[in-house]
Amino acid sequence: MDSTFSSRETTKTKTIVINALFITFTLVATMFINIRLPIMGNGGLIHLGNVPLFIAALVYGKKTGAIAGAFGMAFFDLISGWAAWAPFTFIIVGSMGFLAGLISEKVPGKRVLVNTLAIVVALIIKVVGYYFTEVILYSNWIQPIGSIPGNVMQVVIAGIIVVPLAGRLKKVAGQI
Repeated sequence: MDSTFSSRETTKTKTIVINALFITFTLVATMFINIRLPIMGNGGLIHLGNVPLFIAALVYGKKTGAIAGAFGMAFFDLISGWAAWAPFTFIIVGSMGFLAGLISEKVPGKRVLVNTLAIVVALIIKVVGYYFTEVILYSNWIQPIGSIPGNVMQVVIAGIIVVPLAGRLKKVAGQI
């Protein structure tokens, strides 16, 4: 048996499994670990789906981060009665995962600071992306302001959980 071929197949299989797991982790954390905020019209939803998304991005890289975020949270929208949001979520959260992973991969420096920068960039994408999504969906420039606190809280909480763990998780992932 050609060891190069089997190694490549193992790597491909491992990548598919990791991506599928992080899609599932993101979906489950978004669906079952959440709190709806009673703020203005739509309010906001605080969930922990960003935790597996950021782990995927910071530990496994931009592609896994993008896939986990885009598919995991868009699936949540589709099966939870938020189908109109799914295409926007796919793009916004996929971009969050991709850019967080890209920054973590490419920016030199102390990992904690680099990963914090990655989370801040993801936060900006989330706040701006969902603000304009709500403007489009609700035809209102004021109402979307009510969702900003929830979006900020969920990313900040996820960052507080993930940034201190990312380095250790990356070491463990490299041993698997």
